[in-house]
Amino acid sequence: MMASDNKRFRVFATARFGDPAENRLRERGYDLEVFQGPESPAKKLIIEKVKSGIDGLITTLRDPIDAEVFEAGKGTLKVVAQIAVGFDNINRADANKYKIPFTNTADVLTEATAEFAFFMMGMLARKMWQSERLVREHTWPSWHPFLPFLGDEVTGKTIAVIGTGRIGLAMIKKCSGFDMNILCYDPAYQNDKFIAAIQELMDLRHAKGIQKEKTWIKYVDLEEALGGADYVSLHVPLLREGEADRPTYHLINENTLKLMKPTAYLINSSRGPVVDEKALAKALKEKVIAGAALDVFEKEPLSADSPLLDAEIADRMRLFHHFASGAQITRLSVDPDKGMAGRTVQALIDVLEGNYGGDPTQMPYVVNKEAFK
Repeated sequence: MMASDNKRFRVFATARFGDPAENRLRERGYDLEVFQGPESPAKKLIIEKVKSGIDGLITTLRDPIDAEVFEAGKGTLKVVAQIAVGFDNINRADANKYKIPFTNTADVLTEATAEFAFFMMGMLARKMWQSERLVREHTWPSWHPFLPFLGDEVTGKTIAVIGTGRIGLAMIKKCSGFDMNILCYDPAYQNDKFIAAIQELMDLRHAKGIQKEKTWIKYVDLEEALGGADYVSLHVPLLREGEADRPTYHLINENTLKLMKPTAYLINSSRGPVVDEKALAKALKEKVIAGAALDVFEKEPLSADSPLLDAEIADRMRLFHHFASGAQITRLSVDPDKGMAGRTVQALIDVLEGNYGGDPTQMPYVVNKEAFK
């Protein structure tokens, strides 16, 4: 059913999510109010909007959604639709207690995030930022075979993919095309079937003469992954102490950084708190590792006094604005199979319009299905 004049679903969104997806809701008769931003609304404003009797709330990772919000929406709020794959900002226990389904946008940002992680790795290793700076600042000397600096190749090197969920597997797929050897580590689950299939493809490429040297892929423990890699790319969820047997909070810290080669590079497009930023800045200063590229941070936006912004490590530290999934189709497409906006809207419609027999356990984008079993 569509929202009719008798029942106009009221929805508040804490951020713009693009004209096509916003218009889809309005065309269905929804009363949609969107906070224009670009900053996030204060929690007080979110509570005010929820208390006013909205049916649906569209959120981002910036919005703290907990018992205070759910209590404000008691009896009226029916769904929280998150524009992200992650939902660290939503208190799952509180959502379950108040029986409010919340949704996310897994899958649609997989390839975009993995390709951005790969591009960060290449930009960092080949010193593209330093090269452009030379040109822009008119400090490029005459051409020379190895001065003023050289970058490091990616092809033929060894990468450690830490976390082999959807995005980790997509990263593996891309790295295999660059004839890389791949060390895999996952704290929770090993996808042996996928890894065996990649090895088959590697062997076939070598047998057909597509790649000159044989390459390999295998699961190892964390220490071996960090110690054996030229590049370490993080693709784990954020799990704090008490949330899992093997938490990932500060997985990369002073001790684990010392396991890496001094010539190795770190890439993080997962969650900021997976990396201890003070320890990383110190490791870069002391040349414990060669460099790092981060798209996510412990606190976002990055504060002006962050040790990562230290000019002393600027040539080895690439920083991006949580942009890995920031591509046109991935962020804005109204197609739920392609775009985060489209999937957010479809998730909201599923709950409010009672699709799948009105059963949240059957709705594909609902995260906290356990609350409704």
